[in-house]
Amino acid sequence: MTSKTKANILVVDDEKNIIEVVKNALADKDRSITVTHKPEKAVELIKENDFDLVLTDLKMEPIDGQHILKVAKEKDETIQVLMMTAFATVETALNAMKVGAYDYIMKPFKLSEIDLLVQRALNYRATLVENDNLKALLKQKYDFNSIIGESPKIVEVLTRVQKVANSDATVFITGESGTGKELIAKAIFTNSKRNNNPFVSINCGALTETLLESELFGHVKGAFTGAYSDKTGLFQAADGGTIFLDEIGLTSQPMQMKLLRVLQEREIRRVGDTKDLKVDVRVIAATNEDLEKKVKDGSFREDLFYRLSVFPIHIPPLRERVGDVPLLVNYFLRRAGTKMGKTFRPDKQFIDALDKYNWPGNIRELENIIERSVLITEDQVLKAEDLPDEIICFKSDEAGARTTQELKSAMEEAERKHIERVLRETNGNKKLASKILNIDPATLYRKAEKLGISSK
Repeated sequence: MTSKTKANILVVDDEKNIIEVVKNALADKDRSITVTHKPEKAVELIKENDFDLVLTDLKMEPIDGQHILKVAKEKDETIQVLMMTAFATVETALNAMKVGAYDYIMKPFKLSEIDLLVQRALNYRATLVENDNLKALLKQKYDFNSIIGESPKIVEVLTRVQKVANSDATVFITGESGTGKELIAKAIFTNSKRNNNPFVSINCGALTETLLESELFGHVKGAFTGAYSDKTGLFQAADGGTIFLDEIGLTSQPMQMKLLRVLQEREIRRVGDTKDLKVDVRVIAATNEDLEKKVKDGSFREDLFYRLSVFPIHIPPLRERVGDVPLLVNYFLRRAGTKMGKTFRPDKQFIDALDKYNWPGNIRELENIIERSVLITEDQVLKAEDLPDEIICFKSDEAGARTTQELKSAMEEAERKHIERVLRETNGNKKLASKILNIDPATLYRKAEKLGISSK
């Protein structure tokens, strides 16, 4: 059943007396029963109405119950279909169920039996519809439209998300704290072929090494003091789906070795166990640290770094997302207004102050500032005085440095695109590309590495 007050049921049988018996048996204040003894009429009714359940005879002329089933499922996959038949064999019933029938019932049947079966089918449909609605809400929350911004850098992030989402490639998300790494991870998951399976996440820096190992891989009873029963780890819980390993740069060397083994072998071993367990999990990892630097100083395994970096996505800090602050401000104001039953809007000075700030805490900091401002304002028009002192008093020389950084970033972006275009036109021939760009090959290699251009 959907949000309608009554369950809509269609009963189809070419024997009129059967129709009346079934209609009376199913009569209920929460059910609306439509009947027909013409199967061709049933097809029209299904196409023109929204039924929750169709109860149909299997053997009819000129259209049989199998065709009724096909029409119903084409209209709406969640419509439940029950078959009634005096001719069914086990094989016939199984064939109907293989192509979507909920169940079958043999004639003659007890009225209480058919009523119970109908209610079970309606309950099953209600669960399906609820799950579909939940998925739709999740997709709406984590689809590309929920990632606010129009700056070239965030558009590039979304382009990379779209490219990788429906693959099984390991994704490595980098970016400062508060830039929205988990939001990007959920957008990848929601738009992937694994989105019907679990998404689990863990902050690897929030637990001790012992606790992290137990959380990720699980443990068996008696593995350590306090292990009173078996525990399923997050890798097992995410089987068939996706696991998000946030702040992976904070893991210890022994834990890095265990994670490398999972990525290589697709196997885990619970703490205290002697056997390995296969897992089918897509890994998305994230960090706000410079892992390349940690690889050089030996605190992060180089082999794990390269295993993680199959498809890197870097999320730019908010200070580099030119023009995105006003868009984000309006988004957070609308959301806050919905919660409070009010409509808020910013004045020009409010926006200007936020746009000049350097946002060390990125989007998370901006969201917190907006929530604070709507709570302390005495008006529904937000003014600069509703902002904290550190934003109002932000020095212009810092803003100037931010502008310089923006210009530098824009120039690097233009240079990167130009080099990529020349490399595409030369089919990756760097020697020829360097001649066209009027630079020597060594300079081209350095620029490609600095600008993150693939060497392939």
